[in-house]
Amino acid sequence: MEWIQSLNTAIDYIEAHLLDTFSVNDVALKVHISTYHFQRTFSMLTGISMGEYIRNRRLSLAGQALTQKGSKVLDVALTYGYENAESFSKAFERFHGIKPSHAKKQGAVLKSYNRMLIKLAIEGGNILEYRIEKKPAFKAVLTPHVFESDTCMLEIPEVWQTFMRQFNAHGVCGEMGVRIFDQEASNKFTYGIGCHEKCVNNVPSGFAVYEIPEFTWAVFPCTGPMPESIQKMWCRIYTEWLPQARYQFFDEYDIEYYTEGDIHSENYESEIWIPVVKK
Repeated sequence: MEWIQSLNTAIDYIEAHLLDTFSVNDVALKVHISTYHFQRTFSMLTGISMGEYIRNRRLSLAGQALTQKGSKVLDVALTYGYENAESFSKAFERFHGIKPSHAKKQGAVLKSYNRMLIKLAIEGGNILEYRIEKKPAFKAVLTPHVFESDTCMLEIPEVWQTFMRQFNAHGVCGEMGVRIFDQEASNKFTYGIGCHEKCVNNVPSGFAVYEIPEFTWAVFPCTGPMPESIQKMWCRIYTEWLPQARYQFFDEYDIEYYTEGDIHSENYESEIWIPVVKK
């Protein structure tokens, strides 16, 4: 429930500052959640990114403003966060389906996007298997890539495909994908693909050795073809496990661990490891 309350507090903050300039990091700081986990939780629970929510709310209110007598398109554009009338007009037409100038006419049909309220919905009694396990520190040989939170779910599978096609050149098996959080970059993280150092004789060009510290991990088994099964498990972790867990994430790393086998098989097995601390 704490996560649900935090997200509603975040939405309260967004609504109070819709006409102001602020970042995702500002909102995450307000509710004391790391920027990455805040963005991911918001999108998992609502189905849209925070940026989309803010844009939809502003354009909805801008439509109402344009129906007022004497309103000017440029004034409304500047009020709702756009630098000029041209960029505002493009965004407005994508959202409402009509140009801002047409919205000023009597009888114009506009779209309304209401304030969001997040609630915990109790559905079926689904079983989500996990285990809490302390693992010693280990070293991993990884080829790192930097991703943005908003686009990573589409881009990471593409990087994996490239990695596997080039296996004969580098010889590093794709045993794990390690997400490394950079506390300085609020909307970005490093994701490295590779394996335990003990599985590699020489570190190939483009790879680096990372030391993963000792942690207590929440480990979630996944069964099914990739990448669908592991993406669905991430969604279940954020929507089913995290809201009621007695643990909170430790924002340093998380790991997707892969076994040998046919990744397209319905029986393929993988795991998600997330470092946790008790609340």
